[in-house]
Amino acid sequence: MTDSPRVGAVGDITELASFYADPPDGVRANMIFSADGAAAFGGRAGPLSCPTDQHLLRILRGFADVVLVGAGTARAENYGPVRLTDAQRENRHAEGRPAPPPIAVVSRSGELPARLFSDPDQPPILVTCARSPARHAVGDGARPPAMVAGDDSVDVSRAVELLREHGMRRILCEGGPTLLDELVDADAIAEICVTLAPKLAGGQPVGLRRPAQLSVPAAMRLEHALAYDDYLFLKYRR
Repeated sequence: MTDSPRVGAVGDITELASFYADPPDGVRANMIFSADGAAAFGGRAGPLSCPTDQHLLRILRGFADVVLVGAGTARAENYGPVRLTDAQRENRHAEGRPAPPPIAVVSRSGELPARLFSDPDQPPILVTCARSPARHAVGDGARPPAMVAGDDSVDVSRAVELLREHGMRRILCEGGPTLLDELVDADAIAEICVTLAPKLAGGQPVGLRRPAQLSVPAAMRLEHALAYDDYLFLKYRR
């Protein structure tokens, strides 16, 4: 990318996707918000989205080593294993990366949607804490592999470190807002991709959001602001 941000309209998803083909070495967050600032409608981001935004989400997953998501979002959106196109698989194979990226769910309770276990070749990763009841539950072997980050609650800074130590350096965070807040507080966001939806959602409480711990706002640099079908696609990088 050049120093000057690209601002304008794009003609199709292929052109739009070309502006995301340089994932950072670190956490890339991908979020959608309504024009009046809501991160969800009825507890889900889906009603704010559109086919182009959903297509872009799948494209971003193809660039990632792991998809990081909060348990509330995973349950609300009924997450399942990542599905890649043949072209994405070929590109990843050429880069020497396994396909597809696993879903890593941040959860103290360990309550994950059953659909995440639908493919035994793609088990999810449970990112939890030492005192999580899920770590000590007696199961039938269906429990996912766990990464322990923190004692009483999940330490997201440590979680990011552990993922990177396991070779998952390109981390795509898909929210929700609570997890995004924790990553911002931990100064762990390298890039944020924001889709601004042409919709008004009103007050939509989501998650257990707490006041930010930042002393000052973290500055980002605009890389692009691209319009397509009344949606605005923004990308900011540290």
